[in-house]
Amino acid sequence: MVSSDQRRRQLAREKFERQQERRVTARRKARRRNSVIASAVAVVVVAGAIAYGAGAFRSDKNTEGKDAGASPSASPSASSTAPPEPAMKIDKKAKYTFTLKTNRGAVALAMDAAKTPHTVNSFKYLADKGFFDGTKCHRLTTSGIYVLQCGDPKGDGSGGPGYTIPDENLTALGKAGADGSVTYPAGTVAMANTGQPHTGGSQFFLVYKDSKLPPTYTPFGTMDDAGLKAVKDVAKAGVAGGSKDGAPKKAVTVTKATVAKS
Repeated sequence: MVSSDQRRRQLAREKFERQQERRVTARRKARRRNSVIASAVAVVVVAGAIAYGAGAFRSDKNTEGKDAGASPSASPSASSTAPPEPAMKIDKKAKYTFTLKTNRGAVALAMDAAKTPHTVNSFKYLADKGFFDGTKCHRLTTSGIYVLQCGDPKGDGSGGPGYTIPDENLTALGKAGADGSVTYPAGTVAMANTGQPHTGGSQFFLVYKDSKLPPTYTPFGTMDDAGLKAVKDVAKAGVAGGSKDGAPKKAVTVTKATVAKS
């Protein structure tokens, strides 16, 4: 016959064993959970690295794209409800000058409508509406590629006019090399995009030093000497915070933009 003391000890032991079993089970679940979390984090990190290398952060803060990770990036593609590209109103045989008056000096960009009619027409349309006035050149890169990116009304790489324009003049800089890139010479002005064809909006980048990039960014203009010097001076000051890709330390604001026949 089991005494009351023995029964109490037996119950206590069974309770202890149940507690131990619950602790072991909990630890196993925690390990599995942590393993899943770690795997998920690893997937996110790897995916992020791949996306960054492919220029997926172009609109980002593109977001506009990098080195492949520093590529010029711009706002997302227009949605089905977005306004259409503006009607063609420029002289397709003429040359135009896109002038940016900034707090760092004037930058004059020569554009040839015969080579990039859609791009020139869009910039004329936007400039006439004052779209660029008061906007900031939100991104400077000082490694891999050497560009100052402007044209975003939001100032963070995610903005645009709401519509997109087709790519143009993509063969102007020659055939891509074995690495898939061509050289965008210093002084070149080209459209930023989302990394997909025909997704240019209002964002563009000013090349202040020869840069290798895929031939997927519409080269539509050339800076004058004074403008190139002004951009180089901004680049010389570097990126805010000491990084190699971000807002320029010398903030650049476009006070007035105009497009006129040359």
